[in-house]
Amino acid sequence: MCGIAGTHGSTTSLTEDDLSTLFHRGPDGNGFRNIYGTTLGHTRLAIIDVEGGEQPLSSDDGTVWLVVNGEIYNHLELRQRFPDYDFKTDSDSEVILPLWAKYGTKTAEMLDGMFALALVDESGQFYMARDPIGIKPLYYGFDGDTIHFSSEIKALKDTVEEVLDFPPGHWYTPEHGLVKYYDVADAAQSYLESIPSLSDIRESLVKAVKKRLMSDVPLGTYLSGGLDSTIVTAIAKQEMPHLHTFSVGVEGSEDIKNAREAAEALGTDHHEYIYTQEEMMEALPAIIYYLESYDPALVRSAIPNYFLARMTRQYVTVVLTGEGADELYAGYHYLKEHNTDEELTDELVTLTSTLYNCNLQRCDRMTMAHSIEGRVPFLDTEFIELSFAVAREMKISPDGVEKWALRKAFEDILPKNVAWRVKEQFSKGAGSSDMLRELADREISDDDFAAEADDVFAQTGYRIRSKEELLYHREFVVHFGMAATKVVEPWRGRDVT
Repeated sequence: MCGIAGTHGSTTSLTEDDLSTLFHRGPDGNGFRNIYGTTLGHTRLAIIDVEGGEQPLSSDDGTVWLVVNGEIYNHLELRQRFPDYDFKTDSDSEVILPLWAKYGTKTAEMLDGMFALALVDESGQFYMARDPIGIKPLYYGFDGDTIHFSSEIKALKDTVEEVLDFPPGHWYTPEHGLVKYYDVADAAQSYLESIPSLSDIRESLVKAVKKRLMSDVPLGTYLSGGLDSTIVTAIAKQEMPHLHTFSVGVEGSEDIKNAREAAEALGTDHHEYIYTQEEMMEALPAIIYYLESYDPALVRSAIPNYFLARMTRQYVTVVLTGEGADELYAGYHYLKEHNTDEELTDELVTLTSTLYNCNLQRCDRMTMAHSIEGRVPFLDTEFIELSFAVAREMKISPDGVEKWALRKAFEDILPKNVAWRVKEQFSKGAGSSDMLRELADREISDDDFAAEADDVFAQTGYRIRSKEELLYHREFVVHFGMAATKVVEPWRGRDVT
């Protein structure tokens, strides 16, 4: 996992000093290359080939240069296609170089993983791509005819007039512009001719978890004691006898209690951290800086994740999480209002399609704030496509139990008190949600809220929805300026629980 940044065009203004804002993403080294009218910068968190995987990477003949943020899970399989290629490292990213030479712009479609990448070859051809779901971040903007790109907003805010979110499932060249190669709505149609069974669901998710155990550094799992993280942990524990698990919360929170019980039942090496209200408020400016958002639901859930990642970094460098299960298996209570397969699938497609600037943004930023890599097995593309074919009554049972198929498929390896426990939103389970609303109500008067909200709308066209959101937006503007308000795309009016 890493941070990438660069430019392509007539003005290559990126310097090595500009990479400093991304060092938290890659504390193990940094690289810089100015070549073929392109500047490529990279900060490295060493996961695969710890000793030899420095970037930018060059092709065996030196004609292509590449930077990547992410993991390519099928890299060994892809390497077999190039028996005559002289690979210089064991890095999972290096296989992209011969793929580009043979397949050109179709390269991204062949990668199974989470990634944001940029490359240039000796002809001056420049190419960027982002993974299908947007698990890894990528932003860009223009200064004249020069495109600037980065893993985070903070590295671009002073170099371009408008920072844009590179859309998931797209690739880009100056000649073609943005081209879509993957669409969640299309994926939702791909399995309509078949009805997955519980064993199909189990087999697919087990496969997704196993491939994400690929690592040359210590690995663990988040464990809140809820269904999703416990399923991931239970599968991983079958492959790793000594598995580290992690949980946080305020004193007396349900997550701490539930996670402790789940860890004991599964036999993991469990770690927990109790944080206070004072710690939470002290950390809030840093959390918003790293999160790069002012959306209330996102900030609330980022707070426990910030402390969770900070503790996790003491033990492992890679962590698996339960992101995506609620979006695929109807884990939010309001989804019970959708009474047909079609209605429910349409809403789940929307939720899954927007994860990249919601839960996945929180997952990426809070893990990378502490230089750890977060992996999300539920968002494996094969598992996504299979899950959309699962009928409504298998996701929401007739008696109203959400995520029924997941519970039933894995109940034999889950602690009994987890398999059928009612879902609780993470920020509530960790104990951080109500404090922030109360703080905002105390600190911001009705008159101040009305005046500031009107001012933000006049400058940006975005309407601040609550005092809590204004509290976070104030801090966001300190770090990124008012113009960056337009980059953040909160779930307008939707605070799912």
